[in-house]
Amino acid sequence: MNEQVKPSCCGSTSRSAAQNEKTAHMDGRREAPASPPSVSYAADRMIYLAGGEFLMGTDDREGFPQDGEGPVRAVTVSPFYIDPYTVSNADFREFVMATGYKTEAEAFGWSFVFHLFISPETAARVKHVVQGSPWWWNVEGADWAHPEGPDSSIEERLDHPVIHISWNDANAYCRWAGKRLPTEAEWEFAARGGLVQKRYPWGDLLKPGTDHLCNIWQGKFPEKNNSSDGYAGTAPVHSFPPNGFGLYNMSGNVWEWCADWFSPTWHQTAPRFNPKGPGQGQARVMRGGSYLCHKSYCNRYRVAARSSNTPDSSSGNMGFRCVADA
Repeated sequence: MNEQVKPSCCGSTSRSAAQNEKTAHMDGRREAPASPPSVSYAADRMIYLAGGEFLMGTDDREGFPQDGEGPVRAVTVSPFYIDPYTVSNADFREFVMATGYKTEAEAFGWSFVFHLFISPETAARVKHVVQGSPWWWNVEGADWAHPEGPDSSIEERLDHPVIHISWNDANAYCRWAGKRLPTEAEWEFAARGGLVQKRYPWGDLLKPGTDHLCNIWQGKFPEKNNSSDGYAGTAPVHSFPPNGFGLYNMSGNVWEWCADWFSPTWHQTAPRFNPKGPGQGQARVMRGGSYLCHKSYCNRYRVAARSSNTPDSSSGNMGFRCVADA
């Protein structure tokens, strides 16, 4: 196990420095078939979005200019379909049962788990934590079906988002389902739900009333989560009110992979019609934040916030949702 991993922002980690382990462990991985199944799983629940022009990005004082959140620019996206929910454990299990696919976490033999979720028995066997982000522990046997390690299960969480999913895993699922990952522009268009330049999918106030509207960290990160929104870890994919387009959990819960390569500057000269990110890169875009985000540490559950990770990385707060061409 190589502990020299590179922490990325917002409570996530990168497997890039462990790349030399990949060849030795990938022999057991099976690629998913390129053709979709005869019936695309849960295809009947996709939502049609008419697309159009919107103001992408932000110049918000709460933003992170180094991430390339701004400047605000007018971008146009074509019509597309999008899943109202992130892919759930039940969805992903259907895929694995149909194809025999093994995720990269399974192929590597480990993934990153948040320290408060690890049982004493599993914790006693942990050899490495992430330097600079000691709340992330390298747990052998952690994967989508065993989110906190080999002594954990998804059986009581089938309606929760699947986690420990790399970009490559997400892309494989999309191919099987006859769908694809959203471009970053499509994701932000969808997340805004028809609102113009609002901070969150529902408006500018994080908590405009008495009820929480997303699953993020409450308390002192990373020691104490008050769980006042009802969840310490992931929440079911249908939790909290949907945005104006009928989409759930566009802020918080789990990070969502996008199709684009990440760049903090490419968008400054990028096309304004259906932009798709640079042609190459080292990391893929992630959007939406997660249940580990907190204003004091990772204020990236805003709709314009961005992050990234290497395509083979996985952790306990990384998932995805699918889109399809209209």
